[in-house]
Amino acid sequence: MDGGTDGVQCAGALVHDDAGRLLLVRRGNEPARGRWCEPSGRCEPGETPADAAVREAFEETGLAVRAVAPVGSVRVGGYQIHGIRCSLVGGTLRAGDDAAEVRWVDAEQFATLPLAPGVADALKAWGCLPR
Repeated sequence: MDGGTDGVQCAGALVHDDAGRLLLVRRGNEPARGRWCEPSGRCEPGETPADAAVREAFEETGLAVRAVAPVGSVRVGGYQIHGIRCSLVGGTLRAGDDAAEVRWVDAEQFATLPLAPGVADALKAWGCLPR
């Protein structure tokens, strides 16, 4: 699942709670409107993927997270998405920015959601699926 660095640089925050559930958002805008994925978005000019993941997580979920480690990168269409494992710092869970909905999901719930293209394969390859 690792690819090159061509395409629009994006970052996704991979956040698990103590129960192993994964933080997901239902996208309110294109691309993949109405589908579920990790909090993610474009890297701003001069912003590292880790910084972008932290920013996007807060903007889309209301939760403060800390970047822990990069887990991989995947090309989806014209986007190069860098997965960043993050730890939860605090905040109040709420849908914000372009997220239509936000929730913690376990493995059973994850299997039933309409996911954005490439999400399940990337999370599996990176060892970041929910429990």
